[in-house]
Amino acid sequence: MIPEVNYNSAGLVPAIAQDAETGAVLMLAWMNAEALAATLETRRGTYWSRSRNQLWVKGETSGHIQHVRSVALDCDADTVLLQVEQIGPACHTGQPTCFTEGEIS
Repeated sequence: MIPEVNYNSAGLVPAIAQDAETGAVLMLAWMNAEALAATLETRRGTYWSRSRNQLWVKGETSGHIQHVRSVALDCDADTVLLQVEQIGPACHTGQPTCFTEGEIS
């Protein structure tokens, strides 16, 4: 059962993928209700591509898949947290995470 999620006006919710072993934040993507349902059913990170206007499964073309261990909502039910086992790099640039550019001040 999918709990009540507070989607934004576009029907999307931010989804943070976090390494289940290390706690490292890997990436942020967007989910709609269909992507969240698919993620819960298949246990594969499934997201909504705002640029392509379609669902995408992480690693479907790259092989860098996410095995989803758990899914949680934050206290306002407007952000999804995925605890994942990441196979290969999480970022499309080939970096382990999308947050490799360092601190901004």
